[in-house]
Amino acid sequence: MEQRARYFGLLRRRHCLVPTWRGCILIVSIFAALLLLAAHEVHPFLAVQDPVPGGLLVVEGWDADCALEEAIAEFNRDHYAKVFVTGGVIDQGAPLCEYKTYAELGAATLAKLGLSTNAIQSVPAPWVRRDRTYAAAVALRTWLRQHELSPGKLNIVSVGAHARRSRLLYQKAFGKDVRVGVMAVPGKDYDPACWWRSSAGVRSTISEVLAYAYARVLFNEPDA
Repeated sequence: MEQRARYFGLLRRRHCLVPTWRGCILIVSIFAALLLLAAHEVHPFLAVQDPVPGGLLVVEGWDADCALEEAIAEFNRDHYAKVFVTGGVIDQGAPLCEYKTYAELGAATLAKLGLSTNAIQSVPAPWVRRDRTYAAAVALRTWLRQHELSPGKLNIVSVGAHARRSRLLYQKAFGKDVRVGVMAVPGKDYDPACWWRSSAGVRSTISEVLAYAYARVLFNEPDA
């Protein structure tokens, strides 16, 4: 009666189990093991390798030169008709650059690296505040429709941890009738096997984890 009066009938006492020091060590050990496993597996998950040779070859114009070089090698291996270079407006240093979009910059870089200009097709995307990869994919889809091209396969060359999100957003833009593959080219600014040992690796991997989760769960496709 006294206890009920003390808590106004809103609370009551219950016995509960709490871990001992041995239990705490076990819980911490399990958590550390799971964290270590996630650290080792997250980058290979994001930097997915799932190419679909043939069809159209696409490279993102903002990619590092190593990705553009790999695009040329892939072009020569499987004899694609063209390399399509996507990308939106360059938003840093544009007044000092003769190229106004990453698509144009990437196309010029491919030419300098030795690919014939006849094999390169630049497809600039408009400036957008967010979802730039999706906007680039939509720009490519629009260009293909305008030229009455209906590819059954699309092979994207991307860099590192960005690869899985690129494939997802291109798949959303092109729909289920087009098979989208991707090739993840390792970047040179950090070691993918030990990405947590450098600030560049941590920034890239963690930001791509969050961006992929957003693209998978929260992203809504605008009306076509």
